[in-house]
Amino acid sequence: MDKNGRRGQRLLIPLQKRSFYIMIKPPKAYENISFLNSSHCRHVRLQLEYLHPEITMEEQGIKSSIVLFGSARIPSPEHVEECKNKNLASLTPYYEEARKLAAMVSSSCQTNHECEYVIVTGGGGGIMEAGNRGAHDVNAKSISLNITLPHEQDPNPYVTPELNFEFHYFHMRKMHFLLRAKAICIFPGGFGTFDELFEALTLIQTGKIPTMPIILFGEEHWKRLIDWEYLAECGLISPKDLKLFAFCEKAEDAWKSICEFDSEL
Repeated sequence: MDKNGRRGQRLLIPLQKRSFYIMIKPPKAYENISFLNSSHCRHVRLQLEYLHPEITMEEQGIKSSIVLFGSARIPSPEHVEECKNKNLASLTPYYEEARKLAAMVSSSCQTNHECEYVIVTGGGGGIMEAGNRGAHDVNAKSISLNITLPHEQDPNPYVTPELNFEFHYFHMRKMHFLLRAKAICIFPGGFGTFDELFEALTLIQTGKIPTMPIILFGEEHWKRLIDWEYLAECGLISPKDLKLFAFCEKAEDAWKSICEFDSEL
């Protein structure tokens, strides 16, 4: 009815036009992009973001992984001269250590078509690029778990194409980082790196995932950022929680720690 209480007339579509519209096939539900992107299908999208990487990694024979976290902003040696921030440029050695570590792990563990300890990164630049690049240096596979961000983050060119994934949901992406993880190596980074580090520590602390090596590259850097002992002194964490992670400076030391932990299992 209109505002005066009168019943409105139905909008009649001429029969010829009506027949034309009816003849146009509607899309099937699973082909209807507008419907799939609606809030009603959020649970479907979550399932797909779990299943697609999981099934693909199974098909590619990925058994286990080593995760490398760190800043996308740390420049490679080739681009360090272009970096205007001297403090950021001073972190370039971490790029080289991440690349070296990835090459060591990949050359040792991806033999005879075995896919153990496959390097996985966020797929962007900086430390992520270094990880994928190190695996690429030795003709090994590596995984990229990228995410759609307001500022564009393209996959780096060293990722194995068949193992290059794009996520919308952060929590699904973070779950895939840890599903096959046997060790986590953390290089200097910003909020994203902190988020990934503390989620892993919390999950291990609470027994939600198995204990594994968590290795922080750059002891001075991390101790300047966080007073870990003070947290324990205040009773905010247990003294034993300080043993959930270790510091190292060189790729060789990190790989040795991972191997020693593995041999003790």
